[in-house]
Amino acid sequence: MSTIERIEHWGDTHHPVWLDALRVALGIFLFTRGISFLMDTNGIGPLLTQSNFIWSMAGIHYVAFAHLFGGLLIAFGCITRIAVAFQIPILVVAVFFVNISRGFSYINSELWLSILTLALLILFLIVGSGRFSVDQWMKSHVH
Repeated sequence: MSTIERIEHWGDTHHPVWLDALRVALGIFLFTRGISFLMDTNGIGPLLTQSNFIWSMAGIHYVAFAHLFGGLLIAFGCITRIAVAFQIPILVVAVFFVNISRGFSYINSELWLSILTLALLILFLIVGSGRFSVDQWMKSHVH
């Protein structure tokens, strides 16, 4: 058994039910952040005027798609680890490059929210989707 398989097995066997509710809340939160990201024209506008327009557009589309589609996948517990893996780079950039520039004050709630979200994503990358998920349903209903 490889290391990744052992981590997945441990995560699948040590998954309390309350984590399922937390996973659903995280997925809904990411989905709503994706919607608010797309609606924030004041935040997206400066990105589009940068000199590297192609990379800015690619980044905007990646963040929007990952948050919208990935948030739904996480909420339903469908290919959770893969959906989480697509979210982690966004949150690493948010924590270490975007929000940290504003400082580690208690006033900077975006930084603390990004750190908490990143920690939860790492948690669900390890423990997986849980009992009440599409992943578990698919495992138990093999054709």
